[in-house]
Amino acid sequence: MALGVQVTFDAANPRKLAEFWALALDYEVQPPPPGFASWEEFAEKLGFPPEEWDSKSAVVDPAGQGPRLFFQRVPERKTAKNRVHLDINASAPHHGTEQGWEQVLARAEVLKQAGASVLREVNEPAGRCLVLQDPEGNEFCVQ
Repeated sequence: MALGVQVTFDAANPRKLAEFWALALDYEVQPPPPGFASWEEFAEKLGFPPEEWDSKSAVVDPAGQGPRLFFQRVPERKTAKNRVHLDINASAPHHGTEQGWEQVLARAEVLKQAGASVLREVNEPAGRCLVLQDPEGNEFCVQ
């Protein structure tokens, strides 16, 4: 049996970055545990200091199929190109066609409106994609 995986992002603003990635992946910000109206209520119950209540956030696939993305606040800023990145398959089920490319462009436009930046277009024999950065500078591809 395969092991589950969580992708963890260091962030300056975990909640804002989680909201961006929820939009990017059609995920949802993870709701608090049952019996709690908010994460703040949960954190207070566990005795976390108020200054740490917004130091973490997560997004989950509502269908339960994709990995959880976890965002944790760190004091240092991003200083170098990330060595791992996510690829968003926005062209499905029309990958490699003009219709699929139009889907890529449409998704990129939505993400730009949410704070992403387009860095470049890649058009190689292996495929075509757009390389973007999220609001905190993490690179990812939309293909």
